[in-house]
Amino acid sequence: MKFAYFAASLAIASAAQVPFEISQANDAFPFGDIDISALTLEQGYNLRREWNRNRVKFGEAKLLSMYSQFKTHFTPPKHDLTYDLTSTSTPELLGFDSVKQYSGYFSVEEAGKEYFYWLFESRNNPAEDPVILWLSGGPGCSSNIGLALELGPSLVNASIVPEFNPYSWNSNATVVFLDQPAQVGFSTGGSIPFTTEQAAVDFTNFVALFRQKYPQYADLDFHIAGESYAGHYIPKFAASVVEAKLPLKSVLIGNGITDVLNQYREVANMGCGAGGIGQIYTDEECEAYDTYYNRFVPFGLLCYAHPNPVTCFVSLLATPNKPDSGDLNPYDSRVKCGESPLCYSQINDLTEYFNIPEVQKALGVEKNFTACNGEVGANFLTDHNMPYQQYITELLEKDIPVLIYAGDKDLVCDWLGNLAWVNELPYSDHELFNATKFTPWVTKDGHNAGEVKNYKHFTYLRVFESGHMVPLDQPANALDMVNRWVSGDYSFA
Repeated sequence: MKFAYFAASLAIASAAQVPFEISQANDAFPFGDIDISALTLEQGYNLRREWNRNRVKFGEAKLLSMYSQFKTHFTPPKHDLTYDLTSTSTPELLGFDSVKQYSGYFSVEEAGKEYFYWLFESRNNPAEDPVILWLSGGPGCSSNIGLALELGPSLVNASIVPEFNPYSWNSNATVVFLDQPAQVGFSTGGSIPFTTEQAAVDFTNFVALFRQKYPQYADLDFHIAGESYAGHYIPKFAASVVEAKLPLKSVLIGNGITDVLNQYREVANMGCGAGGIGQIYTDEECEAYDTYYNRFVPFGLLCYAHPNPVTCFVSLLATPNKPDSGDLNPYDSRVKCGESPLCYSQINDLTEYFNIPEVQKALGVEKNFTACNGEVGANFLTDHNMPYQQYITELLEKDIPVLIYAGDKDLVCDWLGNLAWVNELPYSDHELFNATKFTPWVTKDGHNAGEVKNYKHFTYLRVFESGHMVPLDQPANALDMVNRWVSGDYSFA
């Protein structure tokens, strides 16, 4: 889930000193942080012009302060660290399910990081059923949202107790929920990784150590699933897992943000009549959005082609704000925004539950639980406009199946934008995938649940009557989706 408009988030930047030379034009453009020879004259001119436009908008001191903090996040990931995986808790006492469970911490010794995880075995045949690792987005949101609000074996209800979920994804799979990166949910310690590239290093080591710690699952099919900002996480994480020669069966991304440039093109279209929800935004917003988007495009392209502090900072500043959805929940345009920072009142219920001392004791944790950590979200600003769709290309070329699914009432990571980037994805079967037509997705019980576009091992699924969190809004259909996908039914025929 996305916290707020990025311009607002940038306003929290510190007043750090700027370590680059002031140009002769006295606009403090950071020439030293960019390879000018890599740009055309027009690109260099446009960058300088956009910088100066924001210098007028924010003031030079504030702009430099914002850039200084942004730049510090362009640090290479650390490798060769010491990792450990422990399980010392008794989560079964909480009554989420009667199946075998494990919870504990994956630690990174040198960084003082501890990542919380919670595993539920399959209700069906844990010796043979696949393993699904779930990641919530944010960036900065706990995967316990996925567990206790969406797809876990029990969901926390308004009485602040777990209520059995017959549509849990562990009906036919062992499911692992991981709180990452550092300081998210029950995870603690260490510096927050400011990019998905850095977070991928820890994740890959978690997967490797998980296989060693729990050898009974090591030979089972392994899938990575998640939603929202996991559209950034999963492509890179999965590519890193494959690069480390660890087995990976497939990936599933729901209402993700993966390719900002192509997805933002559809933002106004979604709320201006093309998304199947009618017109939500004003005529003025609908007419003006394309102007702002078209001004953003050249800077978005520069960040994609030459990812460095200057190009991606300017790209972020040029990113168009999304139109105002008023009192509607932007994650689910069918309903009003609830009394919660994320518009879902259920978030308050699970936050209360996970702060009960007896619950934390059973889980072996001791930390004030917040569903989403705003500090993590703010520090991932560097990462937001970076491209991650190229890792999906890598996976497809290595014959790793990819499912992109999207609830069609979400305004934040909408189905039109997700369709746009998968249709644009450059890979060997691009033209054949792009030429395929939508066919109905009918569940095993005969429900018309959506429409599907598939070619071989690449699938796009539009989910009818669902917002940002498909397992919450369409639990039975979501279970049909995941069961068929992990069984190898990639076309949902």
